[in-house]
Amino acid sequence: MGSGPRFVSADEAVAGIPDGATVALTGSGGGVLEPGSLLAAVERRFLSTGSPHGTTLVHALGLGDRDRLGTNAFAHEGMVKRVIGGHWTWSPRMMKLAAEDLIEAYALPSGAISLLLREIGARRPGLITRTGLHTFVDPRNGGGRVNRAAREEIVELTGFDGDEYLRYRPFPVDVALIRGTEADRHGNIGCADEAALLDVGAVAQAARASGGTVLAQVKRISETPLDPRDVVVPGELVDVVTVCPDQWQTYAAEHDPALSGPADDTSFPVDLADPVRAAVARRAAMEVPDQAVLNVGFGMSAHVIDVLAEQGRLKGTTIAIEQGLFDGVPASGDLFGMSRGASARVPSTTQFDLFGMGMLDVCCLGLAQVDAWGSVNVSQFGGRVIGPGGFIDISQYARKAVFCGTFTAKGLLVDVHDGGITITAEGEVPKFVEAVEQITYSGQFALREGREALFVTERAVFRLTTEGVELTEVACGVDIERDILPHMGFRPLIRNPRPMPAEVFRA
Repeated sequence: MGSGPRFVSADEAVAGIPDGATVALTGSGGGVLEPGSLLAAVERRFLSTGSPHGTTLVHALGLGDRDRLGTNAFAHEGMVKRVIGGHWTWSPRMMKLAAEDLIEAYALPSGAISLLLREIGARRPGLITRTGLHTFVDPRNGGGRVNRAAREEIVELTGFDGDEYLRYRPFPVDVALIRGTEADRHGNIGCADEAALLDVGAVAQAARASGGTVLAQVKRISETPLDPRDVVVPGELVDVVTVCPDQWQTYAAEHDPALSGPADDTSFPVDLADPVRAAVARRAAMEVPDQAVLNVGFGMSAHVIDVLAEQGRLKGTTIAIEQGLFDGVPASGDLFGMSRGASARVPSTTQFDLFGMGMLDVCCLGLAQVDAWGSVNVSQFGGRVIGPGGFIDISQYARKAVFCGTFTAKGLLVDVHDGGITITAEGEVPKFVEAVEQITYSGQFALREGREALFVTERAVFRLTTEGVELTEVACGVDIERDILPHMGFRPLIRNPRPMPAEVFRA
């Protein structure tokens, strides 16, 4: 590729994507590092010509706006044959195709997908890892296939030196769609103004090693060579560059300097207005020791960071998020996973390696279903493909997992008063069930590996023990026989439950 890349429009860039191609792309929710102009051009081409059709789409993290952007651009019947995705909720159109068996749907851990792309890029025989053992990704439990149309085995069980591993099988990547901030005339791509690096290097390398094509989208061209310290993807990997001057850093703003560099304001805007969510977060935060390395998930569990800030403990805690960021002021809503004024930024592939190394002391994550043996489901329920995102990569390696959520869902009303609660309307959907619909976290595997698990709700706290899930704490105002046991699909161990700490409940 010594002559350098071609510089063309987005429509010209995607014109050569063949039917049946395997397309890998990078990006994360909220438009982070999303090659939106290239995606829009592919969609325009398909709607006008019917090509490319029968594609396979591969993405580690979720991309989209829950409407038309991100992977929604591929969500047309016939355009895509198979999707291997880490997180699906940003693309309801693709979720609908999966639910109707109009595509072959696979959901794998985000880290496993990113690291598999890296392995493909090194021409190694796939990703061999313990990530996903005994979850729905394990071929003994479905192998990551999440609808009836998905039949091929893409994950296999293997072993080395008496230990079990999973092998995520490699596949050729025909096209990589990537994004950066700028490119020089040699095709070197920098990400100076991007909110994260994600797996952009692994995606490009996978296509290059497969003899495929790398299409890069950037905001601007540098007529002078980029500083080598700023190059994220070397020009040798890039075939085509398209310049999009109107490229925004995220869906929220054209450029927020604090998302890609130091921040002038590092104060944390504490959000604990919802007393129920605040109570769960305050109790979960008690499980975070000083000087811990912590990961938090989307939703209620994210408020653990608000509690640490409220208590003045945030500066003594290292926050590590799967998108590759450390510390800073975590963003909320659609930009969850980003951070203003982060202390460090590494590729998500590096971050997932660090998680696998055992870097995390504690993770605070959500829960949708929990069963009698402490297994958790967050990845598929009610026939909807959600995907695990980084949940498996994180929870399987953290020393302690704290799962946060309300005890029931849909219609739950709780009055929080100082020291306790009153349940004024019970939720229609129980979360503690006889058997989870899909195993995203295996409680029994965690126990065998010596890891802790705790389940925190607004009315009770449960711990995972070798004998099953044990009720260990009950909120003041809650009756076990009236407010807990009738709403569970199993009877927990009940030995000597104590009151939940009164200080977590504030009117």
